[in-house]
Amino acid sequence: MGLYLCVFRDDEEVAAVEVGGYDDFAFFREGVTATVEQGRRGSVCPVLINHSDCDGSWSPAEAGALMLELTIIERTMREYPPVGYNSSWKEEVARERGIAPRNLLECFFDVDGEPLVAQLEMLASASIDNDVPILFQ
Repeated sequence: MGLYLCVFRDDEEVAAVEVGGYDDFAFFREGVTATVEQGRRGSVCPVLINHSDCDGSWSPAEAGALMLELTIIERTMREYPPVGYNSSWKEEVARERGIAPRNLLECFFDVDGEPLVAQLEMLASASIDNDVPILFQ
């Protein structure tokens, strides 16, 4: 089962990201905890780390806080070496798209091969701009 994060305004989808499996999102959050938070879960990125990855949402206010966290994540993960992929679909997408990570940040992308942190920033921005939550589906 995959994790789909989306922003709706009325009944129209404004923005969405298909993250991959729940294990892929967990792998990303584990990477954030290990690097950005130096092993102290939720100490630097509580919005990202402490939210359940099952059904729920991030409010527009939380999306604002998430934007700040993503800036820290982006800056910090660029300083770490890349790691191996945690799933076969990532290997396939990387091969198809010519993705060759130079740092840890570039190891995380969505099912379309788009950088995951940038996609999460886009969702947070859409949430704030439209004053609607980011939904976990």
